[in-house]
Amino acid sequence: MSHILIAEDDPVALAVTEAALKNWGYQTQSAQDGESAWQVLNTSPRPSIMIVDWKMPGLDGTDLCQKIRQSEALKSIYIIMLTSSSGRENMVAGLNSGADDYLEKPLDAMVLKARIGVAQRIVSLQDELTRKLSELQEAMDNVRELRGLLPICAYCKNIRNDDNYWEKLESYLGHHTHAQFSHSICPSCYETVVNEELQTFKNKQQDNET
Repeated sequence: MSHILIAEDDPVALAVTEAALKNWGYQTQSAQDGESAWQVLNTSPRPSIMIVDWKMPGLDGTDLCQKIRQSEALKSIYIIMLTSSSGRENMVAGLNSGADDYLEKPLDAMVLKARIGVAQRIVSLQDELTRKLSELQEAMDNVRELRGLLPICAYCKNIRNDDNYWEKLESYLGHHTHAQFSHSICPSCYETVVNEELQTFKNKQQDNET
């Protein structure tokens, strides 16, 4: 279950909301104004979901939302804005301040529970995405790439490494990539090298027999 912070200056509304969330199995923290909520957000462990009242003394809900969205460490918190004011303009203003969802008071417990469920699904998806991105970054960090100018001998094709030591191409690539090698013979080398060696061997065999 997600960790939820409730920022509400009405002690009765705060107690009712906190009791409902705990009854649904959520871990909760509470703050009675925006400044207190901001202090809680900057301590560990941080909540993943926040329910914030619009009208609070000092730092109100919209100002708090804006501060959260400007913080690199906090901007992923899912915020549900609560307000006693109805109307399209208030809803737009609340969402524009950085809230992810908007509920009017008095709260319908079942609606709040459903909205919290949506928030938890989104937070879980964000956490999964963050985990996969971290794994991808780790994988990319482990990939070794060949870059820049590689000094290679024009005759034997050995490569000069970073220690000014000449080594075979397959050895150098094995140290600088994750490639593995198997050896074979290309058609051109077969005709120009192997076939000639085979013919020389056959001629020697014939000479020995005679």
